[in-house]
Amino acid sequence: MDIRFAPMEGLTDTIYRRMHYQHFGGVSKYYIPFVSPTQHHVFTPKELRAIGPEHNAGIPTVPQILAKDAEHFLWAAGEMAAMGYEEVNLNIGCPSGTVTAKSKGSGMLRDLYALDAFLNEVCAKSPIAVSVKTRIGFESPDEWPEILNVLDEFPLREIIIHPRTRAGFYKVGTLHPETFRMAAEKGLPVVYNGDLFTAADAAALQVEYPNAPVMMGRGLVCNPALAQEVCGGTPLEKTAFRAFHDALWDAYRQERPLDQAHSRMRELMIYMSCCFANADKAAKNVRKSNPKNYEVAVSHLFEHDLDVPPCFSQQGIGM
Repeated sequence: MDIRFAPMEGLTDTIYRRMHYQHFGGVSKYYIPFVSPTQHHVFTPKELRAIGPEHNAGIPTVPQILAKDAEHFLWAAGEMAAMGYEEVNLNIGCPSGTVTAKSKGSGMLRDLYALDAFLNEVCAKSPIAVSVKTRIGFESPDEWPEILNVLDEFPLREIIIHPRTRAGFYKVGTLHPETFRMAAEKGLPVVYNGDLFTAADAAALQVEYPNAPVMMGRGLVCNPALAQEVCGGTPLEKTAFRAFHDALWDAYRQERPLDQAHSRMRELMIYMSCCFANADKAAKNVRKSNPKNYEVAVSHLFEHDLDVPPCFSQQGIGM
């Protein structure tokens, strides 16, 4: 099965991608959390750390751009082409209010005339292949047929579909899988994204869409061996899990100030602690830890057994 790792702002950064690629298999592409080019046509130091080829050497990565201005997108795509990238992903799915207020991300779905004009220029002039990551509407899934008609006009490498509206955000029960079926039946190069938390979830999707790649986000951050397991490899084991955690912790401390390293690990452990059975208290202690007692708190967490399959509660995570 062809599995992609979704870009998750503040989580799947350069260090995380490098450590995950070294410790687990199953992922064919890692998508870099978006950069947002401006009229100044200069990448920030943070953006350069994310997309710089020296930071992604040997790892199959695809950069993502958040932009509503074709000129800004094309400048960034040109810079990425010069860095050696062969594909760039356009984000028209981000549901964040601060993003949509600027008519970016899923905010672009509110004006299909503007989206059509944007894609017409971008697809005609981009020096590298363009794919999109989209939602199915801003307020209602009834918007999807018109959005799909616009996307169908252009030679997009792939259309990654998260079958929620912007209004659905990440809430439980807001998926509309019939919208993905509509795109798949058109024969478009579609990728499925959304609520794939276990190997069984992925297997069920593969039965219905045997040729469609899938993109995993929250489920794969929770269980870093999930893609590997789906592809027939070893499910999550505690020894490998601990080795991955320790490699992350070491790498962050080497490349970031201690307080930043600790903050990032606590964020990741909100997700990864879901893989332990009956560990609510230990997981809470990790979240409340400081840099000095973090390692002790994590050691207590790893004394607990893993769930089989690792549990994942959507409540409070990625909502």
